[in-house]
Amino acid sequence: MGEPTVRRRRLGSELRRLRESAGLTLDDVEARNPALKLSKVSRIETARLGVKAVDLDSLLDLYDVDDDPKRALLHKLARDGARRGWWQTYRDIISPSYADLISLEDEAASMRTYQSLLIPGLLQTAAYARATISAINTGSTSEHVTGLVEVRRARQAVLARPEPLEVWAIIHEAALRPQLDDSSIMHGQLQRLLDVMELPHVTIQILPLSSAPHPGLAGPFASLRFPGTADLDVTLVEHLTSALYVEDPGEVSIYGTAFEHLRAAALPFDASADLIVKLKDNL
Repeated sequence: MGEPTVRRRRLGSELRRLRESAGLTLDDVEARNPALKLSKVSRIETARLGVKAVDLDSLLDLYDVDDDPKRALLHKLARDGARRGWWQTYRDIISPSYADLISLEDEAASMRTYQSLLIPGLLQTAAYARATISAINTGSTSEHVTGLVEVRRARQAVLARPEPLEVWAIIHEAALRPQLDDSSIMHGQLQRLLDVMELPHVTIQILPLSSAPHPGLAGPFASLRFPGTADLDVTLVEHLTSALYVEDPGEVSIYGTAFEHLRAAALPFDASADLIVKLKDNL
């Protein structure tokens, strides 16, 4: 069996938290409901086993969870733990962690992201995506790069769905100044930023080169929030060859605080737009 998805890990950790909040051990759970064997519940909590709807209801009843929206959200996580989406078509070229990101974007209510050197993927043009993907994936074939560009563009459908993903992006000014071989690529990308800033569910701020030291010096990140409860929010920290999903609520909260500091240090909305226009016009 492959590594458990982020959704299954989120469900398992929340069930463990609910059990502990109810003051129950795994032995207590089995004693109260013999169908919920200690080994089974342990594997569910560690995301090594999916949970059937009937078992999930039994666990939630034992834990005195009577919040209907919360129960509905946990049932959705259980159903979606192994759900296949459009991105499975590209499973030969995307990593499991990237597939996790796409599935989380697909169900998230909002994203808060800081990027220091790149435009966020959800806001990229195809030409910019191709140029940057090619630069990062130095050993990839043209066909592989084309597939990754297709994935990146397909991800952007979350911005146009009936209840679109709300995106708040803080982008360091350095990301707006790359020396691409074709200046028209960056010109088009900057125009794309100006266009999406007109959308009511997209907010963009620019962190200027002149800013004082800030939490973003530790690197880029993206925090995803989900309907129903903050306990299941996730933060993604990407590296060149891997990605780390921060799922502990306390650690996720630290990234939330970091984002607030970055938001305060970034240019106001109008000034951010003015800077983008200035840089575009100077290309």
